[in-house]
Formats: sequence, C-alpha cells, structure tokens
Amino acid sequence: MPSAHNLRRIGARFGVSDIDLMLEHEEFLVRHIQIASPSKPKTDPTSKLVGLFQDQAKTLRRFLGFYHVHFRTPAWPDQLVRSLIWLREQDGYVTTHAYERIINKDGSIRQCSRYSGLVTIRSNRIYLVEHVISGDSALSETVLFYPHRQQVNILKGRFLGVAARPRLSPYSSPVIWKRISSRVTAREALQATGVFSLKSDLIEPKIRNHIASSAVEGGTQSGM
Repeated sequence: MPSAHNLRRIGARFGVSDIDLMLEHEEFLVRHIQIASPSKPKTDPTSKLVGLFQDQAKTLRRFLGFYHVHFRTPAWPDQLVRSLIWLREQDGYVTTHAYERIINKDGSIRQCSRYSGLVTIRSNRIYLVEHVISGDSALSETVLFYPHRQQVNILKGRFLGVAARPRLSPYSSPVIWKRISSRVTAREALQATGVFSLKSDLIEPKIRNHIASSAVEGGTQSGM
C-alpha cells in the first residue's frame, strides 16, 4: 500500500482524490464513468444551417449577375417596388447584395435599405435568406421556381418579409426577378429602382400583370 503522501501524488496526477483511490473497483468506475467513456464532441448548432449554403456556386453559376426584383408591400398599397440585387460567388457560397430605394412623389418619404444574404438550391427550388445590413436587421426569405434552361432571364416565386409601415407585420408577395443586361451601367440600374404604380408603363406588362394579379398576404394584424 502506497503511503498517504504517495496516494495524494498519484491522485493529483490522474485528477482524482486519494480517498477515491481507496474505493472498490466497481464503485470507482461508477463515480468516474466519464473518465472511462470519452465524451462526444460538441456540435455547433449553426453547422447544419450554414452547411445548406456551402458549395452552391457551381450549381448556381448560371444565375450569377444583376437583377431587378419586383414585388409588392403593404407599406405601399396598390404600388410595385423595384429593387436591385447582385448574386455573386464568394468562397463557394453564392452571396447576395441588394439595394432598395423608395421615394414618394412629394419627396416626404425616403427609404434606402441595403441587404445581404445567401442562396441555396434545394428540391428544384432556389432559396434566398437575407438580412437588412443596418437598422433592426430584419430577415426576409425568397423562394424562386427553378426555370427552364432557356428562361434564366426571368425568375418567379414568392417573397416573405416584414412591412415597415404602418406596423412591423409579416407579409408575403409574388416576386419576379429580371436579369439586367450587361449593357446597362450600374448607375442606370440603380436609377431604375423605386416605387411605381401598378399601371405604370415603366414596368413591363408581363411583370406588371403577374404582380398585380397575385395577392399580397398579411401585412396587418387581422391578416396574420
């Protein structure tokens, strides 16, 4: 039997007390089962979500570029919003950078928002999750139908977001993306954004008719 001094040294070496070293074998295992059984590695709760957006650049490469995004919002009834979005590849991810500019006719309301997000394709649908870069960092989601190979210039789907006015209420709207020609400059693309009447000739008829004929859901507490 080791001396008391040596027992303390042995216990300190293995992280147990000298009293535990005097226990019966079975009792020692019960008390220190975590030593005999290696613990499972901790799982990062964000890994599964982030993994959905990894390695998407190859699959979505033909969709990269600039688009005008058309949708409706309860904040601007009977009108259509056109924003600008850029899809690009970054380290295997497809990221988005969007700009939304809204100025009413008399100039009393000016809204300029920037968004950043990620894109993935799942079950033949394109999913986009964005957040507002400044302000309350609200989230939004867009789901687009995967187009036929010859129809990548127009993407249709549904947008889900939160209306800024008259209250912060969730809503969904039909959405159409139209690819911007490489001949259009960045300044021209930005100048074409804004809020438009559903009857405006500045919006292509097929886009205007699709957006106008589809319902906007939510936007008020009674509609939730």
